[in-house]
Amino acid sequence: MEETSAVTPIVTLTPNALKEIKRLQEVQGLGSAALRLGVKGGGCSGLSYTVNFDTEMGPYDQSYEVDGIRIIVDMKSAIYLQGTQLDYQKDLVSGQFKFSNPNAAKNCGCGESFSV
Repeated sequence: MEETSAVTPIVTLTPNALKEIKRLQEVQGLGSAALRLGVKGGGCSGLSYTVNFDTEMGPYDQSYEVDGIRIIVDMKSAIYLQGTQLDYQKDLVSGQFKFSNPNAAKNCGCGESFSV
């Protein structure tokens, strides 16, 4: 994986998010796969978040590392995600990643989509 480095992180991770990402990497046998965060059109508010693991860097990707986790964000998504915090919240039944995005003018009820 080719490395590029952003001066400041685009998305910050809470301790709960870091713990869950590392757990998923281990359970799924992903080794050093990076966490790819992005935005795509869709969802009830117009844009939705994407969270995946990836081993490839594209020509328009930016990457940085947080506590041993490599994070990749494409340049288009970086515009919408700048300053966002990723958290992981768990209850008795399930858990999910939650985005706290200061650029979002409106969020949907499920927390998976937003508009600017």
